[in-house]
Amino acid sequence: MKTNPFYDPYRVLSKVYADGAHLKIALAETDIEELNRARMVKTVYGVLEHDAYLSLCVKTFAPKNPKQSARILLKISLYWLLYLEKPKYMVTDTAVDLLKRLGKGGMAGFVNAFLRAFDQEKVVLPQGDEGLAVTYNYPLFAVKKIKEEYGARAEHIFAAKSAGVTVRFERGEEEYLSRPHIKTPFPHAYIFPNFARDKHFFAGGYTFQSVGSMAICAVVEPCEALLDACAAPGGKSVLLSRKCKRVTACELHPHRVSLIEQYVARMGVENVRAVCADSSAFRTEWEKTFDGVLCDVPCSGLGTLAENPDLALRKSEADLPSLFAVQSAILRNCARYVKPGGCLYYSTCSLLGEENDGVVGEFLRANSAFSAEAAESPLPYERTKYGLQFLPDTAYGAGFYVCKMRKKP
Repeated sequence: MKTNPFYDPYRVLSKVYADGAHLKIALAETDIEELNRARMVKTVYGVLEHDAYLSLCVKTFAPKNPKQSARILLKISLYWLLYLEKPKYMVTDTAVDLLKRLGKGGMAGFVNAFLRAFDQEKVVLPQGDEGLAVTYNYPLFAVKKIKEEYGARAEHIFAAKSAGVTVRFERGEEEYLSRPHIKTPFPHAYIFPNFARDKHFFAGGYTFQSVGSMAICAVVEPCEALLDACAAPGGKSVLLSRKCKRVTACELHPHRVSLIEQYVARMGVENVRAVCADSSAFRTEWEKTFDGVLCDVPCSGLGTLAENPDLALRKSEADLPSLFAVQSAILRNCARYVKPGGCLYYSTCSLLGEENDGVVGEFLRANSAFSAEAAESPLPYERTKYGLQFLPDTAYGAGFYVCKMRKKP
């Protein structure tokens, strides 16, 4: 089975499409043939990055909606045909062979006929916003909202791609800089086209951390005691431990608290304490005890689609009201933990003003003890009414927001 190049992509994508697994978790939890890992990762990311268009291709040539297993295999096959430019006969033979090995030989005739008949010239893109959603693999509601907010810039935002894998080094970076890379404006942080973990990762020599995560940390002032209210997997807590004397890293779910503890241990950090707690529920013992509180709240994640293409499968406009409620609840509650004169930070990885300035504005109108304070960043940004908005077309493919607020002394 391992000799069939569609086998590993099929297993990973089945977890994503059929089981609703997150792509990165599905990759981590699947036993993959190391020899073909790079090709497999390229395939699964490629299929998900082009999911909307590949779905249109399937719909165009399938007389009725195929079973999930057939759809997944057809999308892998079409990705190899259209984007890797492999010969049709080879792709068809590989797909049919895998079906037979999986005991799904009954679908082999359908898949064979589909691939032999497929002609990209006959695939017609929808017009307008629907066409943009298919072309750039964005949820339709997000296309409409982003166009409304950003106008002519919207298509540049949709088209932005991830610049690669961002690595932040604690030590030993010289060993890796002979490889092609982009230097970010953050200390000891570089973007590589690809980067496989080695022994130095496990020894804490470096870590993988997004540009957005580092940019948010750069806005945080050095202080004695910091609360990272939504901390998993722990990257921001660890980075902030370098300029804050004590960091309390808070998470709602025990398994995510364990992620923080593992991250902290791997990086050899001793001034971060992980706590399992609901950041929207008041804890009396934390009232007015922190010089800084960072609320990197749950959000739509629309700014990370270039890096996490599977998110497009799960995002719905119907999710937004409950997200706004959680974001507001966390911000209101965590404000109570800030000492007089201290700072409250609010951040998301969203492009939508509703989740960003919208939530902050509502909070500030109800909390006169706080006021927004101007922040700066070495990354290009758009200054909003209250904070900084970073956009994928100028921030290495990432979109995110941060606002700094100060409590009156």
